[in-house]
Amino acid sequence: MKKGVITLKDLNKSEKIQQWHLIYDEEDPEWKKLDAPYFPLKQVNIDEFVTKHNSSNRLGIFLDGHLIGDVCYYWEHEESHWLEVGLCIYEPKYWGKGYGEQALVLWINHLFDRMDLVRIGLTTWSANIGMMKLAEKLGMQQEACLRKCRLWQGKYYDSIRYGILKEEWQEEMVK
Repeated sequence: MKKGVITLKDLNKSEKIQQWHLIYDEEDPEWKKLDAPYFPLKQVNIDEFVTKHNSSNRLGIFLDGHLIGDVCYYWEHEESHWLEVGLCIYEPKYWGKGYGEQALVLWINHLFDRMDLVRIGLTTWSANIGMMKLAEKLGMQQEACLRKCRLWQGKYYDSIRYGILKEEWQEEMVK
């Protein structure tokens, strides 16, 4: 079976509306159970979401032209070029099929090509096994484990930080 083509792009108005529905239509969405569920999902008005949605640090993930998620970055400390990336695929039917890997490779390539970065980081939590495996598969090194600092449903989890240097990424891409 042929794997679909993943692309990343800015969202137009109708795609932002689609994204809003992917995020907020369900009261307790499956994706949120892996994406930092210890932070509550705050409902945002659809009009506000569409008009204030920041695409400078976020691109949509498209599978054969169909919006399935997004990638983003945020500055941990901009003055020292310390940037962290994120990835979310909203519908479980697209999980475990390699689409997140394709998207993250495109995103990291994009960021290293267009920004003055020495490294890129990715932080997840110990219950998100898939994200930890993906970071390691892409050659990221576990740089920190903050033990039992995330409390969710009465249980403590670790915060896991990964990172990759630009030269390491370039070596990984040659393999």
